[in-house]
Amino acid sequence: MSNLFDLTGKVALVTGANTGLGQAIAEALAAAGCNIAAAGRSPPNDTEAAVRALGRRFLTIEADLSDPGLAPSVVQACVDGLGAPDILVNNAGIIRRNDALEFTEDDWDAVMNVNLKSAFFLAQSAAKAMLAAGKGGKIINIASMLSFQGGIRVASYTASKSGIAGLTKLLANEWAAKGINVNAIAPGYFATNNTEVLRNDEGRSKEILGRIPAGRWGKASDLGGAAVFLASSASDYVHGTILPVDGGWLAR
Repeated sequence: MSNLFDLTGKVALVTGANTGLGQAIAEALAAAGCNIAAAGRSPPNDTEAAVRALGRRFLTIEADLSDPGLAPSVVQACVDGLGAPDILVNNAGIIRRNDALEFTEDDWDAVMNVNLKSAFFLAQSAAKAMLAAGKGGKIINIASMLSFQGGIRVASYTASKSGIAGLTKLLANEWAAKGINVNAIAPGYFATNNTEVLRNDEGRSKEILGRIPAGRWGKASDLGGAAVFLASSASDYVHGTILPVDGGWLAR
């Protein structure tokens, strides 16, 4: 059974892997055997050190994913440096907060470009590379609780993560027969940079924790198992699924 989760020799392209959830996912995939290409704006020095300590290869791809047009070059850099990706993790994401009555077009576009538009074109470019290499692959999008719920004061984030849920299903429908699995992980409330404002708001933090059956904020390492599952042959017949990792939030 353990061989089902073995990723030895696979290449995983992970966006936004310098900190938080992306870093934890990259390290979990490396622990299962993957070589890692990390794409993003900031140098993923800590991630690189952890991956290399596991004896895996590591490639840094500098890219500002607010420009969706960079997607083909990001994937090509992975192909040139490590080989065609077997796994793509669309993790990079940003958030902007404001009342819907005051939300600006700039904040709308900034979030949609990174969270949804770049994710689509990275998936497209990765799928092309996978097929050109004569193999299938695994694409893992990072959704959210706001793929299921509305939230407040995060209009573009909610729209982008709802879009990720729909896009995951659409791509699964088109690519399952080509040997490419497209699924998503929907993290609950995790202790990351994106939730710092919520965690620092004593009243809001208390409300959130009161609804989580597990009784705590998620840790980045809590996503590792789900990522390895969806990246491995254990999930070969799993297509178009959005897997909540939420401490029971949606069950409440």
